[in-house]
Amino acid sequence: MSENPLINIGELSKPATVLIEKISDAIGGIFEPYQITRVAKAEAEAKIIEARAEIEITDIQRRAIKRFLKEEERKQKNIEQITQKALPQLSDESHPDKIEDDWISNFFDKSRLISDNEMQELWSRVLAGEANSPGTYSKRTVNLLSSLDKSDADLFTQLCSFGWQIHDGNLTPLIYDEQNKIYTDQNIDFVSLSHLESIGLIQFTSLGGISETGLPEKFNAYYYNKSVPLELPNGSDQTLTIGKVLLTKVGLEIAPICGGKPIDGFFEFICENWKKQKFINEEEIAPEAPPPVEAE
Repeated sequence: MSENPLINIGELSKPATVLIEKISDAIGGIFEPYQITRVAKAEAEAKIIEARAEIEITDIQRRAIKRFLKEEERKQKNIEQITQKALPQLSDESHPDKIEDDWISNFFDKSRLISDNEMQELWSRVLAGEANSPGTYSKRTVNLLSSLDKSDADLFTQLCSFGWQIHDGNLTPLIYDEQNKIYTDQNIDFVSLSHLESIGLIQFTSLGGISETGLPEKFNAYYYNKSVPLELPNGSDQTLTIGKVLLTKVGLEIAPICGGKPIDGFFEFICENWKKQKFINEEEIAPEAPPPVEAE
């Protein structure tokens, strides 16, 4: 009986079947259990025959062949696990057939080394997200993701837990004072923000603040399932200070799938800040309202 959980495609939805076929066409072998291993073994055996034609194979050659086969088996297992995790996340309207072969090849070239379960979950969200809406994730994002340590990913998730949707639906981490306890309790401080900037996920300014301009006079801001109406004077010419952090293009692509969760008291913390600036009235705060797009 096959050990490959992707073999029984008859039990899968059409988008899942199409995705597996697309991956198989792009990188080969995902239908066949451990095909990469078998191909590697065939190549290794050919090298053995060639070597024996000259001299008897040495112990070090045997060890190298054994290591090669073991590594390829591990990579194949990672490929299959990430793919399996992505399948339940496909929507009925997904278009995996429109994913570029080069994107898939690059994706699995980077992700085949990922064996950590939580990191595989993150990679599977990228794969499913690209299948649901081809073009969502750039190769640059995939390449950067491959360079992240688990600690980097965890730190970015913590940062995104402070993310609000201000006006355009994108996630904006509202970091007004990185020394405040509400941030430092979540390991968000000058050092961690500087690190996230150095790896290309955010822009961080330690002095002054960043403002969003061109906002309408009235709009709602969302923090997960909570919302608050804002009213800015001077209409669209008014600006709103959004703190010291902006997500880069790569950060914006990863943020919705990083798994951030709301921080207790942060909604109230931001509302107090905005009340002091007279952007909201206390009686206008709505305790719960669905955000326009998913923030996690």
